[in-house]
Amino acid sequence: STNLVDALTKIPGVSQITTGPSVSKPVIRGLGYNRIVTLDDGIKQQGQQWGDEHGIEIDQFKSDRIEVLRGAASLMYGSDALGGVINILEPSTAPEGQIKGEFITNYATNNGLTANSLMLNGTQNGFVWRARGTYKNAYSFKTPTGYFPNSGFNETDLSGMIGLNKSWGYTHLNVSSFRNNIGFYEPTLDDNGNFVKEDGESFITSDFKNRDLDYPRQDIRHFKIALNNNFVLGNGNLKADFGYQQNQRREFEDTTEPALFFDLKTYSGDLKYYLHETNGWQPVFGLSAGAGKSLNKADDEFLIPDYDTYGIGAFAYAKKNWDKNTFSIGVRYDFRKNNGKQLIVDDEEVFAPFQNKFSNVSGALGFTHQFNDEWNFKANAGSAFRAPNPAELASNGVHEGTYRYEVGNPNLKPERSYQVDVALEYEGKIVSASASIYNNYVHDFIYAANNGETIIAEGDEYPVYRYTQVNANLYGAEASLTIHPVPFIHFENTFGYVHAQNTSLNKPLAFIPAATLRNELRFEPKIKGTNDAYLFVGINSAFKQTRVDQVFETPTSGYTLLNAGIGANFNLGKQPVKLSISANNLLDQKYYDALSRFKPGRFDSENPNLGVYNAGRNITFGLYVPFTLAK
Repeated sequence: STNLVDALTKIPGVSQITTGPSVSKPVIRGLGYNRIVTLDDGIKQQGQQWGDEHGIEIDQFKSDRIEVLRGAASLMYGSDALGGVINILEPSTAPEGQIKGEFITNYATNNGLTANSLMLNGTQNGFVWRARGTYKNAYSFKTPTGYFPNSGFNETDLSGMIGLNKSWGYTHLNVSSFRNNIGFYEPTLDDNGNFVKEDGESFITSDFKNRDLDYPRQDIRHFKIALNNNFVLGNGNLKADFGYQQNQRREFEDTTEPALFFDLKTYSGDLKYYLHETNGWQPVFGLSAGAGKSLNKADDEFLIPDYDTYGIGAFAYAKKNWDKNTFSIGVRYDFRKNNGKQLIVDDEEVFAPFQNKFSNVSGALGFTHQFNDEWNFKANAGSAFRAPNPAELASNGVHEGTYRYEVGNPNLKPERSYQVDVALEYEGKIVSASASIYNNYVHDFIYAANNGETIIAEGDEYPVYRYTQVNANLYGAEASLTIHPVPFIHFENTFGYVHAQNTSLNKPLAFIPAATLRNELRFEPKIKGTNDAYLFVGINSAFKQTRVDQVFETPTSGYTLLNAGIGANFNLGKQPVKLSISANNLLDQKYYDALSRFKPGRFDSENPNLGVYNAGRNITFGLYVPFTLAK
């Protein structure tokens, strides 16, 4: 996969909003942006989640495991987890007295992506440490009809951890620095329909394979410090996570001076006290608080005002185990406050001052039953809450990269979700299967809509998108089926579908993923001299998506992609090595994904047929080398 979110889309119900291979934003059961909480180093990732054109500012190689919670998870993780949670978990520390490490390198043929990552970690008398450095670089990506200009990127990630693991618990200090430079291109066509430069000059092959980014481009930086603690206290343990983050987003049009510059600083604290099980009950109590301050540091363009935001939440949760059943119940209170600052430029008010306060009580119920060793049943019901963000409340300007003029609404109400889901799972020796259905009512759903209005700004005409609210209903189904008739053959199948309706206006919600079906036949033969050898052939199918908001969105056709891969672990002398080769879109199929920002209709309101296909054939070669420096 080309990034962290791209790897998660194999999970039913998880999809991505893409801006080429470099930028992916997670979508869970049709909900994305500020409705998804991403946890990294134990704290909420706070960037510019409301923006379309950049992804999660996290090194894709730093995670050891990733948990995906589908559906409302606001109770344990606070407001904004209305759609789900992505929890990125750090690797385990090295065994006592050892220094271990790993080296990863990948090369992808489609856009020349090179990705290299080196990690070292060690443990001595309970003192633990880890360090990682990653660098990625790519030129413009290629569709089945040709390259898309200035779509390359480069990424530099540094992270480290020091801490203590003792009988009283642990304390870890994590520090990370993420920097991503991304090229952008607003399509300009000649008389033959070919992409050309702004001055009308044609692109040549060396332009597409040039790793030096041209203008316009973005410079995204994210610095984070997280202090994670887990203390044994009395008849339980206290988890205490504290964080500081600085997210900077610079947009350059034609010079090294940023035309737009957001600087967001966020402070957060999260306490959870877990009591040991008593009479089958396992209680948890939590308290969280956060504050953010965002500044505009450029003098040329403005999209959102300077603002301060504050939030606090408290919850109680308990789980009861008896026989083959589990019952859980919880309640949470949240308060959020936003203060927007006034901005006057050349005697004109760009942003009016505003202040909003929101509060909410939400709850959740859960039940599981284990029928026997093979069958189990799960059911959940809950409510969730999301306060409108400052971009939705007060935007007023051209949102570069999305090719539209956005206008906020200071009178927006909080979103309120009511969701139920049930799942049935079977785990046998030859067959494993699961099926789930869900229904989610979202009152006062916030989205940006265009009704044909346009405006002249910065010398160009842009469609005007105004933030508004409706009631919405999202329901769907997810299923998986794995058949392994013999130990070395696995036939894996997954399906996901979401149906999203704007119930206030009786029409579909915009930008909802199409139904997907994934089939993969995997062989894991025993080959002398190798371990974990595998060969797979897969088919990814997306159904057509005609349930679109016809005013400002175009439908997409269905498509089928052929994928394949091969890999194995073996030893070079005493050194273990893992080699892999994987191919995506092996037949170079032309297609538009329903959530691609490059699909027809997203660039030019006057020419809605202008679109850029998703990436064509891509073959990735991977090398993984684990090693031990000291025992």
